[in-house]
Amino acid sequence: MYTNIPTEELNTNIEIVCLNNIKDTLKHNIIKLSSTIIEQNYFQFLDKIYIQPEGLAMGAPTSSMFSEFYLQFLEKSTLYNILLDNDVKGYFRYVDDMLIVYNEDKADIDSLLDCFNHVSPKLKFTAEKETESKINFLDITIIREPSKLSINIYRKPKYTDAIIAADSCHPKEHKMSAIRYLYNRMNSYQLTPAK
Repeated sequence: MYTNIPTEELNTNIEIVCLNNIKDTLKHNIIKLSSTIIEQNYFQFLDKIYIQPEGLAMGAPTSSMFSEFYLQFLEKSTLYNILLDNDVKGYFRYVDDMLIVYNEDKADIDSLLDCFNHVSPKLKFTAEKETESKINFLDITIIREPSKLSINIYRKPKYTDAIIAADSCHPKEHKMSAIRYLYNRMNSYQLTPAK
């Protein structure tokens, strides 16, 4: 996604947001600093430094922040109206994954996708449609039943269940993070009990 964020449009969006309730000197500094960071569009790979001709730099710590800013700006300025016009019931986004809940009798997902793809020339949205009353979103499978929704853990087909080995040279914190993640997921997701 980072390489497809239009940086000129991003700079304009930052200026628009800075127009409201920000003193002129602070506004000027934010715009100048943001522009400088966005222009630092280089990255290192195999001991060579590359300059990326378009978009935000891969691996730059600021790229995630700027892409999130850009997507939030799009949501508030354009996508919100598209969702309303298509009578969308629910919209959920995590980074670049979106889940859209809609009534098939009132909204056409292909038309909605076409509208999304005309918002920004660089961004390309794709759709994964519900099949057999199921859809995967992030690490869950949502199952539509006649009177409720059920949730199960989703694992990609190539998922290996591999985590850092206990006897590896990684820091203990890294080893424990996978265990904590799995434990927290088990206790925070309202999973459907096994039958």
